[in-house]
Amino acid sequence: MKALLLAFAALASAAAFAPSFAQAPTPVVAAASADDPFIWLEDIDSPRSMAWVEGQNAKTHVRLEEDPRYEVFRQQALKIFTAQDRIPMPRFRAGGVDNFWQDGAHVHGVWRHTNLASYKTASPQWQTLLDLDALSKAEGKNWIWKGADCLKPAQTLCLVHLSNGGSDAVEVREFDTATRKFVEGGFKFANAKQNIRWIDRDTLIVARPWTPEEVTKSGYPYVVKIVNRGAEPREVFRGAKTDVQNGGDVLEGEHGADAILLNHGLTFYEREFSLLGDKGLTLIPLPKKTEYSTYVDGQVVFTIKQAWKTFAAGDVISFDLADLKRDPAAAKAQLVFHPGAHDAVVRVASSKDRLAIVLLEDVKGAVDVYDHKAGVWLPRRLKLPANANISLVSTSEDDNQLFFTAEGFLDPTSLWLADADSGAATKVKQLPAQFDASKDVVDQHWATSSDGTKIPYFVVHRRDMKLDGSTPVQMFGYGGFELSEPPLYVPQMGKLWLERGGAYVVANIRGGGEFGPAWHEAVLREKRQLAFDDFASVARDLEARKITSPRHMGIYARSNGGILTTVSMTQHPELFNAIVIESPLIDMLRYNHLSAGASWVAEYGDPDIPADRAFIARYSGYQNLKAGVKYPEPYITTNTRDDRVHPGHPRKFAAKMEAMGLPYLYYEQTFGGHANDADPELNARRWARHYVYLSQKLMD
Repeated sequence: MKALLLAFAALASAAAFAPSFAQAPTPVVAAASADDPFIWLEDIDSPRSMAWVEGQNAKTHVRLEEDPRYEVFRQQALKIFTAQDRIPMPRFRAGGVDNFWQDGAHVHGVWRHTNLASYKTASPQWQTLLDLDALSKAEGKNWIWKGADCLKPAQTLCLVHLSNGGSDAVEVREFDTATRKFVEGGFKFANAKQNIRWIDRDTLIVARPWTPEEVTKSGYPYVVKIVNRGAEPREVFRGAKTDVQNGGDVLEGEHGADAILLNHGLTFYEREFSLLGDKGLTLIPLPKKTEYSTYVDGQVVFTIKQAWKTFAAGDVISFDLADLKRDPAAAKAQLVFHPGAHDAVVRVASSKDRLAIVLLEDVKGAVDVYDHKAGVWLPRRLKLPANANISLVSTSEDDNQLFFTAEGFLDPTSLWLADADSGAATKVKQLPAQFDASKDVVDQHWATSSDGTKIPYFVVHRRDMKLDGSTPVQMFGYGGFELSEPPLYVPQMGKLWLERGGAYVVANIRGGGEFGPAWHEAVLREKRQLAFDDFASVARDLEARKITSPRHMGIYARSNGGILTTVSMTQHPELFNAIVIESPLIDMLRYNHLSAGASWVAEYGDPDIPADRAFIARYSGYQNLKAGVKYPEPYITTNTRDDRVHPGHPRKFAAKMEAMGLPYLYYEQTFGGHANDADPELNARRWARHYVYLSQKLMD
């Protein structure tokens, strides 16, 4: 269950939790009571709920969209999201490069292909494989692209994932890129959150809800089957409703599938791995907190998140597949990489026969590639830009080429093609500057939290900023699921905020992965309050340095960050004047009964257990709102089609504020899902509303 969002994706677009594989269960909406009089708003599409949403949207429209700045911001953001000179992000496939592209003429987008030589030019010659705008129109659906998994080695048969409206649930269809058509009578799986992998041309391993009841309490599949073309599916693993999610991975060698790896998700962070053979499943002896990373050159690579035998938490290790097949209990793990105290493993992947490890070193990116010669892992540092955030984009399985991006707060994204054999890297494409950063600089400071821990944070600000507390500051944080927040180039923030004299802060609070598993585990469950203390300590440090003051300080976060923003608001209303709460978790005493919430019990605790409920209740923003307190007026926003973090959370929070006579703004987009960025026009409107609100609160 690797996190879907790497690094800063939680800010700009994607979700912040692990991938979803099964249709989320519909929550049982209890009758309103004195404990929760607004529970009726959990009934997502009921006429009463949607009438409430329409009324809220209408009021927010007047306040934000009739502000003269709104149309300016919308046009500026739309220009960014539909610009033709954006980097078309590549994915190696079939000896060339794929890209999914959206612009003003292709709102839903086109899946397209070219050869590598053409891709490197300024104007690649693209061949359209699938036009989602045309498909949506023909089928009367609102199709949103969720990717494709293509059968190796030819990679012309693909399983295309399509979401109707942007939710995590997808319909999966077999597509032939040679004919550019869906395969007649081919594999097709109805809408669900599901995990499907090719074994061979006629065989898949599939985890999905085979019946409506076959989902865990989290809404993910627990039954895994082998599906042969034209035959009845054969069950190979059945977990339990108490699992989080189960699925299969195919270990692909030069001539096809070398083995099938079964992933039994016990909790969000704990899992068991088994090899599937003719005689059934054989358990691999590993610690429970382990992630499968990749398979390369006969080596099965894992990242362990807890100390085990001679290995430390955060180590990358490998097993020889032949040894595992022969006797898993006797197979010996080999160390690939041991991170230092200020290092973190961001991602582990592989090309044809090289291993790549993307790192953070003091929250700065680097990449090492490894060759497994004579049974020893030999590292080589790739020659990529220093002092930048480095992200892996795609790896080639035909050779050892890899695409990476490099970027910083003020440094536009560049795309690099690296050769793992030589260690060399060449810049292929460069995003033009999308805002004027000539007057800005980046500083890194450290705040001291409530327990004495030093918390790093970045400040992006005008070079001539006055230290008199007058600078409008937008502060971002996340603090969960071991997701790091390194410097990223965020064009809409730069254009709509930095250019107008605002400053931008990223607080690298605990709960993230900036310094490895320990940084995350320091705030799990009953220790969660420390993450909120970290965030408050950064706010106070900004004030102490006279960078800003409460009158000009605002915070923004989404998803898991919705807990952070609402707790910051209820615990420290004196520190802030603006709170943007997007796609949020808020009601932490009921979160495990809403959408995918039950999967996150390992992160927060189980509110159905009295001891856990006691520590969760002390911070949960929904329960800790109090009448008569002067809170900053928040802007609360979500998406009706968010099937990961239930829209009932923000709805109920807003309704409770309304009942208490507290000021707030609420807006709910009606499609787009948890990411909220599926449509460029709607995304432009979304950010325009954000920055009108922040301008009203912090600049006016």
